[in-house]
Amino acid sequence: MGRWGGDVIPLVGRAAELELLDGVLDRTLGEDGGSCVVDLAGPAGIGKSRLMAEFCRRAQARGMTVLRGRAAEYEQHIPYQPFSDALADHDMELTEPGAEDARGDRFGLQRSIAKLFARIARTGPGLIVALDDLHWADAASLELLDHVVRHPPNAPVVIVVARRNRQTTASLDAALTRGIDLGTVLRLHLGPLAERACVEVLAPRSAPAVRPARAAELYAASDGNPLYFLALLQAGHAARDAGQDAPPHSTGLGSVLLDELTPLTAAQRRTAEAVAVLGDRGSASLLAAVTGRDETEVGADIAVLTARDLLRPEPGGRWTLRHPVLRAVVHENTQPVERVRMHRLAADALAAAGAPATERAHHVEQSLTGWDPQAVAVLSEAAERFASTAPASSAHWLGVALTHLPDQPQHAPLRRDLMLRQAQALGVCGGLRESRDLLHEVIAMSPPDEERAPHSTRASATALCAVMERHLGRYAEAVALLRRELARTPGPSDADRVELGLELGSSAPHSTSYPQLRADVVATLDLARSLGDEVAQAGALAIAALGETYEGNMSAAREATGRAAALVDALTDRDLAGLCEPLARLGWSEAFLERYADAERHADRGLAIARRGGRLYVLPHLLLCKSYVHLQTLRLETAMELADEAETIARGIGSDELLAFVLTNKAYVQLFAFPPGDQAALTVAEEAVAAAGTRTNWWASIAWCVLAQAAFHAGDPQRARAAVLRGGGEDLNALHPSMRPLILEILVNSALATGDRDAAETWAERARREADQLDLPAQQASALRSTAHCLSADGDTAGAADLFEKAVDKTARGGAVLWEAFGLLLGAPLAADGDPDRARAMWTRARRLAATGGARQLTGLADMIHPLVHAEPAAQPQPQPPAQSQPPAETQSEPPLAALSAREREIASLVAAGLTTPAIAARLFLSPRTVESHLGRIYRKTGVTSRAALAVLQTRSELRDPTTGTTGPT
Repeated sequence: MGRWGGDVIPLVGRAAELELLDGVLDRTLGEDGGSCVVDLAGPAGIGKSRLMAEFCRRAQARGMTVLRGRAAEYEQHIPYQPFSDALADHDMELTEPGAEDARGDRFGLQRSIAKLFARIARTGPGLIVALDDLHWADAASLELLDHVVRHPPNAPVVIVVARRNRQTTASLDAALTRGIDLGTVLRLHLGPLAERACVEVLAPRSAPAVRPARAAELYAASDGNPLYFLALLQAGHAARDAGQDAPPHSTGLGSVLLDELTPLTAAQRRTAEAVAVLGDRGSASLLAAVTGRDETEVGADIAVLTARDLLRPEPGGRWTLRHPVLRAVVHENTQPVERVRMHRLAADALAAAGAPATERAHHVEQSLTGWDPQAVAVLSEAAERFASTAPASSAHWLGVALTHLPDQPQHAPLRRDLMLRQAQALGVCGGLRESRDLLHEVIAMSPPDEERAPHSTRASATALCAVMERHLGRYAEAVALLRRELARTPGPSDADRVELGLELGSSAPHSTSYPQLRADVVATLDLARSLGDEVAQAGALAIAALGETYEGNMSAAREATGRAAALVDALTDRDLAGLCEPLARLGWSEAFLERYADAERHADRGLAIARRGGRLYVLPHLLLCKSYVHLQTLRLETAMELADEAETIARGIGSDELLAFVLTNKAYVQLFAFPPGDQAALTVAEEAVAAAGTRTNWWASIAWCVLAQAAFHAGDPQRARAAVLRGGGEDLNALHPSMRPLILEILVNSALATGDRDAAETWAERARREADQLDLPAQQASALRSTAHCLSADGDTAGAADLFEKAVDKTARGGAVLWEAFGLLLGAPLAADGDPDRARAMWTRARRLAATGGARQLTGLADMIHPLVHAEPAAQPQPQPPAQSQPPAETQSEPPLAALSAREREIASLVAAGLTTPAIAARLFLSPRTVESHLGRIYRKTGVTSRAALAVLQTRSELRDPTTGTTGPT
C-alpha cells in the first residue's frame, strides 16, 4: 500500500500507533537514549509498510539517518538479504575496521554489523534501520536480528521490522518475544482500520466517484484491510472506465491485482514478469537480457508500467513492482515454462557479467528442472562460499543439488560428498538431528571395503556423526558408533583410526570416567606418533590433560598439559586449522591448573583459528575458557562480553548440552559482576539446570553447583545445600575433583547458616584434605576459608582472621585476584578488633581490586562492611570533672553502640539496612539462631527493645560519625 492511481494515500486510523512511535523517537534522541527494536506485526495489506514509511519520514525530519531494506519471498535463501538491501547505498564499509579476520565467523559478522550500526548512528542524531517483510527473511538475517535484540547497540539505533504474524517463523517470533521480556522490543499489532477511516478518508482520495454506500459495501468485503479495500476500489474504478460492472465482493485480491495487467500488451506484460523474476535487481540491462529485447524497447515498457504505477524506481537504476503482493501474484501467474526460462537467462546474464556464484544460485535453483552438472557446480560453489557465514543457505543449496542428482552408481561418490557437506552445514546452523540422520545415510552408503584412501568419507562421516550425538547429549550413542567403526573388519586406515580415536576421547569422558578411557587415548597417541602426525599427538595429549584434571590427578595432568603445550606452541596456525579443539582442551586444563596466562594465550590462538576456519562449534569452549580466566583474574566486563558471545553461538547451534555449559559459566560471572541482591545470576543458573535436564555428567553437576552458589547469595542456604548434593551426590564424587574444595565451601557456609555446626566441620575438614592433594593455590585458599568460617561462627575472630589472611596470600601468589579480594573482605572485619590499621588496609585493597575489576558484588560487600572496618576506637576514659558539674546520666554523650563487639556492630548495621534474620545469617555465614542470640545481646547493651529502634539508633550513630555509613574511598 502506498500509491494508488498516482496519488499518495494518507496514513489514517493509526493515531495511537504513531503516538507510541513518536515516543520511541523521543526516548532514542533524549539524554538517556539507547537502541530498541519496533515490531510491526499484522496480516498482509494491513498497513505495516505504510506505517513504517511514516515512521521513517518522521525520523528523517528529526535528522536521523534512515536505511531501508526488504526481504523477498523468492530470495529467502540469499543470506543477509534485507540487511544488504538496507546497506546497499550507504557509503560505509559493511564491517568495522580490522574485522576481516571474522569473515568466516557468522557470529563475528553479526557483532561487526551491530557495531557498524552504532558507528552510523553516532555520525548524526541517530539511525533507523527499517526492514520490511521480515517473515520472508533468511536464517542468517534472523540470527543477526536476534543478536541485536539480545545485545542492543550502545547508540541511538532503532530497528523497525514489519512482518506477517501468521507467516513468521518460530525462531523470529521467539527472538522478538524474548526482546519484549528484556524490554528491548516494542510490539505493535496492527488490526483492521475503522470503517470511517476507509469510507470517509481513503475512498474519496482514491476513487472519488464511488458512492459512500458502495464504499461501505467494499469495506465489509475487505474486512477492514486497507490494501484489500483500495484494491477493490481500484478494480471497481477500472471496471467502470471499461463500461463493465464492478467486481463482486468475492473477488480475490490476486484476481483484482491481475486485472491491472489486462490492458498491457504482451511485451509490456513480459517486462513486468521479468521484473517479478529479478526482484530488486531489475536493471534495464538485465531486463533486456531476460526478455530477449533491446534496452530501448524495455525502456519504453518501463515508462508505461511506471505511469500505471505498476513499477517503482529503486536506487542504482533498478526497478521493482509496486508491492510484494503484486510481485507474488505476477510471479506465480507467469507461465511455468516461461518463468523457468527467464530465471535461466538471468543466471546466464549474471555469469556473463562476472557475478559470483552466490548471486547466481537463486536463479539457478529456480531454473533447474533436471540434472545439469554446470548448474550443480554453481550451487556447490555458492554453498561453499556461505558454509561459515550462512550455513542454512549452504545446506539448502546442497539439498537442491542432491534433489537433481541422478541415483546412479557413477554419481555415488559425489552424492556422498554433497551429503557430508550438507550435514556439516546443518550441524553448524543448529540442525543437529537432521545432520545426524543424514550422516547415518552417508555411513550406510559407504561400505567398509569401498575406500582405500588414507582418509575415507565413511570415517569422516562417522566422526562427524559422533560430534552431532555429543552435542545432542547422546554420549552412549556416540561412543558406541565410534567403537563399532574402530572394531570393524576390514579395519579403518591408521589415519582414520586416529581421527576416530580423537573423537572417542572427546565423547567418552562425558559418559564414563577418564580411567576407563585412558588406554584408548594412549593408543591413539602412540599411533599418531608412529604416523608423525604432531597435530593428532597434540590433540591426544590435550584430551589426556583435561581427563586427568577431571579426575584430580594433578601430577599426570601437569605432565600431559606441559607436553601438549610444547607441541601446540611448535605448530603453525595452518597445522591446527583442521583440528583446533586441542587448544580449547589445553586452555581449560591450564585454567583449572591455575596457569591463567597460558590458558588465555592458547584460548586467544584457538579463537583466531576457529573464526578463520569456521569451526564455530569450538568457539563457545574457547570463549568460556577465556571468560573463566578473566573472572578469576577479576576482569569482569570482558568476562561478561565473552560469556554473552558464547551464549549467542550456543543458541545458534541448538545444543541443550552446550547451552547448559554456557549458561552455567555466564551465571558464575554474573554472581560477581552484579550488585548484591541482583537475581540475574540465579535466573540464568536455573535455566542452565533446566537445559542440563536429568543428565548426571560433569557439566550438569557444575550447573547445579553454580545454582547453589547463586541461591546462597540470594539468601537461601537450604536450597544451596540441596543443589550441591543434587549435582554431586551424597558423597560428592560426581563433582569435578579439581574444583571440589571451592564447592565444599558452599556447603560449609550453608551448614553454618542453617545452624548445622557439625556438618560444617565435616565439610571443612574434607575440603582441607582434598586441597592438600590438589596443591592448587585457589583451592587451598578455599579450604582455609572454610575452616575460618567455622572458627568465626565459634567466636574465634582472631583465628579466623589469621586463616583468611593466609587464604589471601595463597590466592595472591596464584594470581586468582577474585578470591584475593573476596578473602580480604571476609577477613577485614575480623581483623578490625585486633589490628584496625591492618583491617583498613585490607579493606582498601579489596575495594580497589573489586572496583577496578568490575566486581559489583564485592564492591557492594565492601560498602556494607565499611562501618565495621573504619569505626573509630572507643574513647579512652577521661578525668572526671567535679561532681557538681556532671550532667545527669541520661544526657551523657557516650554512644550506646560503643559497647558492642565487631560482630554485633556488623549485625546492627545490617538490621539498619533492612535485612531480615535469615538474610543476615546468609550474608554473614551464621545460623539464624546465632543471629538472634547476637540481637539479644545487642538489645541488652543498647537498651532498645525492637529492630526498628535498633535501626534508628544505628542510623543516628552513623550520622554522628562521618567515618561510617559511607561508600569508602573511590
